[in-house]
Amino acid sequence: MSTKNLPNTFDYLLPESLEGLHRESVEWLQTVAFWQDETRFFTSLLEGAQTANSQGVDTSEMLRDLERLHQMLFEYLVEEIREHEHVLSRIEKGAKGIPDAKYRDTHRTLKEKMTRFTLDFRAFKSLVFSYARDLKTFRA
Repeated sequence: MSTKNLPNTFDYLLPESLEGLHRESVEWLQTVAFWQDETRFFTSLLEGAQTANSQGVDTSEMLRDLERLHQMLFEYLVEEIREHEHVLSRIEKGAKGIPDAKYRDTHRTLKEKMTRFTLDFRAFKSLVFSYARDLKTFRA
């Protein structure tokens, strides 16, 4: 008798556990903390390039974009994720009037925001790296 190997399948109809959603939220907060470090590095890089640049290329627009990104990142996204985690805590403690479906909808919305922000941040980093590469080439 031979056995047939069946491919691994996942049942996508089952919702993710609240613990899994919590882990994803914690990962988002860690990602944002890393982005905070990156924005500080980029600010330092661009400020240094602004002062060292003798060719008149203005980095002030990139610095303004970085500041806008910084504000959105720190004041908006982090607070939303923390509030989301607070709601989860209340659900786990058995608080009445907090529907599980609403929490999951909010989680899905936050996941979409993180995805969009990740793409925007990557585009910004590409711009900064391109500028740094061009500046290095120009100085050589």
